Amino acid sequence: MTGEFIWTPSPEAVERANTTRLARSHGIDGYEALRRRSIEDIEWFWGAVVEDLGIEFTAPFRDVVDDSQGIQWPRWFSFGEVNIAHNCVDRHRHSGATAIVWEGEEGQTRTLTYGELAQEVAALAEGLRSLGVQKGDGVGIFMPMTPEAVVAFMACCKVGAILVPIFSGFAPPAISVRLDDAEAKVLICADGFHRRGGVVDMKATADEAVAHSPSVQHVVVHRRTGNQVSWTEGRDIWWHDLVSGRGSEAPTETTLAEDPFMIAYTSGTTGKPKGSVHVHGGFLVKIASEVAYQTDYQPGEVLWWVSDMGWIMGPWQVVGTLALGGTIFLYDGAPDHPGPDRVWAMVERHRINTLGISPTLVRAMRRFGDEPVTSHDLGSLRILGSTGEPWNDDPYRWFFHTVGGGRCPVINFSGGTEVGACFLSPTPAMPLKPMSLGGPALGMAVDVYGPDGRPVRGEVGELVCTKPWPGMTRGIWGDPDRYLASYWSRWPDVWVHGDWALVDGDGQWFLQGRSDDTMNVAGKRIGPAEVESALVSHEAVAEAAVVGVPDEVKGEAIWCYVVPAAGAEPDDELGAELRRHVGTVLGKAFTPAAVRFVSQLPKTRNAKVLRRAVRAIALGKDPGDLSSLENPEALDEVRRASTR
Repeated sequence: MTGEFIWTPSPEAVERANTTRLARSHGIDGYEALRRRSIEDIEWFWGAVVEDLGIEFTAPFRDVVDDSQGIQWPRWFSFGEVNIAHNCVDRHRHSGATAIVWEGEEGQTRTLTYGELAQEVAALAEGLRSLGVQKGDGVGIFMPMTPEAVVAFMACCKVGAILVPIFSGFAPPAISVRLDDAEAKVLICADGFHRRGGVVDMKATADEAVAHSPSVQHVVVHRRTGNQVSWTEGRDIWWHDLVSGRGSEAPTETTLAEDPFMIAYTSGTTGKPKGSVHVHGGFLVKIASEVAYQTDYQPGEVLWWVSDMGWIMGPWQVVGTLALGGTIFLYDGAPDHPGPDRVWAMVERHRINTLGISPTLVRAMRRFGDEPVTSHDLGSLRILGSTGEPWNDDPYRWFFHTVGGGRCPVINFSGGTEVGACFLSPTPAMPLKPMSLGGPALGMAVDVYGPDGRPVRGEVGELVCTKPWPGMTRGIWGDPDRYLASYWSRWPDVWVHGDWALVDGDGQWFLQGRSDDTMNVAGKRIGPAEVESALVSHEAVAEAAVVGVPDEVKGEAIWCYVVPAAGAEPDDELGAELRRHVGTVLGKAFTPAAVRFVSQLPKTRNAKVLRRAVRAIALGKDPGDLSSLENPEALDEVRRASTR
């Protein structure tokens, strides 16, 4: 954080900005005045968004927001009827515009117009109905980033099902716990996907997950690679057989604005993932507003956010861009295969205008030097995007100068799965400092609180939100008490997000990492308890404590402190075995960087492991107040283990 501004918008950039159009249509002078009013009068603002973006309600809503049941349980666009598939697909089907451009790792490409997308969505929707899928049923989507992932997403919305997007890199236990929690009736998957020249067998992973998910009655399999897969007659069905002979049109289910359409899982600080419930009206309006105003999407442009449908930015780019009638780019493969210039070659080849990418991926690509970037024409880029984790200064500047040529602002988001979008975000029409998130996104009453629950400036505090917003989760699936305890329990009527934030003297906002235990590994959030659960499922582990430590490439790496079970030999061989075991249970992305053995873990008098102290010792920092610690000598073991 420095005093310099790295980006200052030109008069032309301000003039063309969608926020300028919105402000002028309401007699407001400039972005800052628009943001102030959007926060002061959220009911006015979100009603104005619906009108400005032409969101279609098939039956009008009565109130923009009804918070009579408390700020924790607002009803947005109450009694209005609106469906995401209608707004993202049906209403654009005759536009002639391109909806999806796709490239696979092996070089295959494909495009879909809105008319073609509408036909494929209709066929799959009717296929799902033939399997007995009805409004409110759960459907898992475990797929690579292919056009079919979008078709599956929109087909679920069209029939009124509740979709469960699942990260394509998850291992079977991580998948089954999500399918079980959502009581999914159908799982849609691919036979596999290409990765670094090889083929990953998704069907085998799906089979193992479904074996532990009794609610799943059918598995729909898209033939992506053509590899041989195992088959269960009566349960499994090929995608192409399911849609064969279906018509090009299908009715869109009538859904209320508050009807759930998605359960998006995020890891917290307890072992069980949290199912964030999102609804047709609020998610659609909030996400469309972000693509329109925060990234300033313009007609005819191509937007690519390097993500997976199992992370919130997958649904974000799909719903937000298609709602505006725009074009999304999807890539199904490794970002550095067959060479380190793959991302930049695709930006040139497909004339990408908005490129969203995680700081972790930027750090990884930067290690290859400038030549893979500068050897390609990236002149089509207008907006650079980023989310998922805090930045480091040098990679940020490399992204801005080398990739963007110093002419593209970095639109740095911060929000989360349970937020449904972002709390903080700049726009291209405002000046920015390196690594800044600008400030509150439009319509978001966020603040930074000190320990006493009062706003602070110039010092690090808790990121909070004091008013509801349309995209917020409607609780945690099946566990309203956990929702209230997770976000609303610290200060009355204040959402505490678990991020440290700082507002500097120029009003620029910065993130300083997580204030809770949640780890952020390459932009993927996971709770330490979920990793600990994976560890103790191994017979050689009696107890475990897991913390995240800074990592140059991934942002955070997973370190595990393990108490071996009786008879287990705490050697390098066991450490390697436990690392593999966690990767098998949770997915390779979550393989620990280190396993350290200790004879005891530091615990409080009520037997709770003091992870805060473990992490501080691992980082060589002061562990702080240890008055609640029952066995302070355990910290000496952690200290010795950390230096091995």
